[in-house]
Amino acid sequence: MTTTVTVFGSCNMDLVAYVGTAPGRGETVLGREFTTVPGGKGANQALAAAKAGAAVNMIGAVGRDEFGEQIRANLAGSGVDTSALRTVDGRSGTAHITVDDDGGNSIIVVPSANATVDGLASGDEELIAASGSLLLQLEIPFEGVAAAAAAGRRNGVRVVLTPAPAAELPDGVLSNVDLLVPNEHEAEALVGEQDPKRALAALLELVPEVVITLGGRGSVYGSRGGEVVEMPSFPVRAVDTTAAGDTFAGVLSVALGEGAGIREALRRASAAAALSVQRNGASSSMPTRREIADFLASV
Repeated sequence: MTTTVTVFGSCNMDLVAYVGTAPGRGETVLGREFTTVPGGKGANQALAAAKAGAAVNMIGAVGRDEFGEQIRANLAGSGVDTSALRTVDGRSGTAHITVDDDGGNSIIVVPSANATVDGLASGDEELIAASGSLLLQLEIPFEGVAAAAAAGRRNGVRVVLTPAPAAELPDGVLSNVDLLVPNEHEAEALVGEQDPKRALAALLELVPEVVITLGGRGSVYGSRGGEVVEMPSFPVRAVDTTAAGDTFAGVLSVALGEGAGIREALRRASAAAALSVQRNGASSSMPTRREIADFLASV
């Protein structure tokens, strides 16, 4: 069964430098490689969902520049419908990423065109209404996130929010979210709890379902019905963790949209993330549905 996913969010060009050890403040280090890869949390989740087998619509904005053309072509090349991806005057968003030899990263995002996605455009609500899931992140203005979440709620669509970059959310956003997918740092930023189990309990007072991702320690799910599921990660050697969380969220949403139970959905999402961290880049690291299935069959 093919599920339909709409992503309302950011599109960036990732400018990635690979170094042995990331520089500290005031320090200069020599990098060993540089690359540009289309990314942005919204576009990343769209690509992950499309590669996992969903029919995907991307709502967002790119600039009237070469990066915008490349971002659009990359999405379309993976089967994402970009008819609702706006082109606006000015530059496309960029993410300036440093990746060290342990696979860790630090990222500076410059929103540019993404800053214009502060509400619904004509036709956006219809696309959302025709979807099984709506995926949201926080690299666009809160006003846009809130408007899309409200449209999802009005139309009975599962609203999935990745609260990244970590931020204190204004009233009216979480009230329309069905499933929240933070990492442990974002969960702490929202509720002030470092312990994942306590953070999970606190977040469930705000939204019906939560999955907290824990990096190499896996993930934990909870619902207001009292169900708790802990999913260990698959042991792999990470070379680049960029977009692992977006891969996880995209594949999780596809699996749930296809009717998988939460344990199976978490297993597929964990497998996809494990595959992605073994490859460089964001969109270039995301596995296909077949690759996920083959990986799960081998473990």
